[in-house]
Amino acid sequence: MRALLPHPVLVVILALVWGLLINDLSWGAILFGLLLGVVIAWLTSPYWPGRSKIRNPLPIPEYFAIVLWDIFVSNVQVAYLVLFRRGASLKSQFVTVPLSLESPEAIATLAGTITMTPGTLSADLSADGRSLLVHCLDITDPAATVATIKSRYERRLMRIFA
Repeated sequence: MRALLPHPVLVVILALVWGLLINDLSWGAILFGLLLGVVIAWLTSPYWPGRSKIRNPLPIPEYFAIVLWDIFVSNVQVAYLVLFRRGASLKSQFVTVPLSLESPEAIATLAGTITMTPGTLSADLSADGRSLLVHCLDITDPAATVATIKSRYERRLMRIFA
């Protein structure tokens, strides 16, 4: 079964994306999307040597809720900064976040989460994968920012992927 359908989740996602792209969720569109998904998954499977390992999916809804809340709060904070503060008064700087995560999928999820949150941007991953360079728009305490990233995001991602 694995040789015939190497990535079933990818197949379903591609079928849904296909239906949304053509703006038609009829049975024919979904079946064609599934066929397209199977073909794409089968053709690209040699380039996926390992599969991502989600060890504990139960904390995922909690993680999404926290990320959505942080995005909302950060939007308000960045809007305030843009509307009421001068650019010269902003204290933007880079901070290095040491990583305890080892899974490439977990590190990519953390970097994407940081980038999606307004006011922060994942700029670089060290060559050894042990630290992430993050740019912050306005920061007063770099150590507190690193601690927040590690406690709010990394700790939860370790529960999901480890």
